[in-house]
Amino acid sequence: MDGGHRGWRACVLGGAVFAVCMAGTTLPTPLYPLYQDKFGFSELTVTVVYALYAFAVIGVLLLVGNASDVVGRRPVLLCGLGLAAASAVCFLCATGLGWLYAGRLLSGLSAGLFTGAATAYVMELAPEGGTARATFVATAANMGGLGCGPLLSGVLAQYAPWPLYLPFVTHLALVAGSAAVLLGLAETVRERRPLRTVRPQRPALPPQVRAVFGPAATAAFVGFALFGVFTSVSPEFLAESLGVTDHAVSGLIVALAFFASTAGQLAVGRVGVRRSLPLGCAGLLAGLALLAGALRWDLMALVVLSALIGGIGQGLAFRGALSEVAEASPEHQRAAVISTLFVVAYAGISVPVIGVGLLTGPLGLEGAGLVFIACMAVLVSTAAAYLLRRPAPART
Repeated sequence: MDGGHRGWRACVLGGAVFAVCMAGTTLPTPLYPLYQDKFGFSELTVTVVYALYAFAVIGVLLLVGNASDVVGRRPVLLCGLGLAAASAVCFLCATGLGWLYAGRLLSGLSAGLFTGAATAYVMELAPEGGTARATFVATAANMGGLGCGPLLSGVLAQYAPWPLYLPFVTHLALVAGSAAVLLGLAETVRERRPLRTVRPQRPALPPQVRAVFGPAATAAFVGFALFGVFTSVSPEFLAESLGVTDHAVSGLIVALAFFASTAGQLAVGRVGVRRSLPLGCAGLLAGLALLAGALRWDLMALVVLSALIGGIGQGLAFRGALSEVAEASPEHQRAAVISTLFVVAYAGISVPVIGVGLLTGPLGLEGAGLVFIACMAVLVSTAAAYLLRRPAPART
């Protein structure tokens, strides 16, 4: 086997490990209604449990987001797989709400370690000249893994025994296999230093980036917020308002949003970075409008369309935002600026989701959802208007 084939084989295997870890972060999504029935907690508690994941990701990005540059990719990724396994064990042992909190926190720590390190690792494993294809492998592994999580657990919960246990046993087996694969791959960081040399990363926003960063970060925030609502409260909405109690169906609808995001990110190569951000904003706005219609008229078709169109919009907007911000950033501050963008994006799947949970009590799920949609629509419309009036220059 020549070097090129070996490089792509390693790149794809690295992507598979990435996907397995990310699948674990969305695995509990279709199972939340079962946990509600078992432990008797409210919709607000569901959103808090979900948001803990985002807070953990943000903390890792800020504190040790650059650890793999110092100690190497494989040690950090093995640590991430260990945390993913510990998260699965928490869900397997869950006898109360505290176990769910611990499981989500550990899952967020795992994803925080993987987000930057695995993306860099997949790209570094690819043969020389394969950066564009390797970037797509990393993107597909990230979003595809997030989509496979609810699909896997939904199918197992619906058609196999032990719905609150078998999904996590399956994921533990996949994590063990991933660790074995990772141990067989090469380390790509040549000059490694001790762990004590890792320093927290400070968010950075140089003056020349600010004009680009505002609309880019707003679009990223709204896109991740839309995903946050889908993954945290859509199973309850499907069951409460549409009478859909099939866990496989609720898992598939959540998965569709992530798969559509992968398609949207792939489409950036066709539409161009310059147009992808405003087009993504338009897709997000359409997805929000469809979700509002689904909440108002209780129509399954609108839920599916919202997942597809909103997902494509999120993919276009986020990859466009990432490209715009990276191009505008000074080289010596690029990593810090991108980390800042990720912090804003992950704030989108925590703060608004908790807001929806708080409003569900006094307004009901439909009313809380409509308030959320109105707020997000204002944000994304403002970003789109700014981009149309003063489009940020983009270099390829």
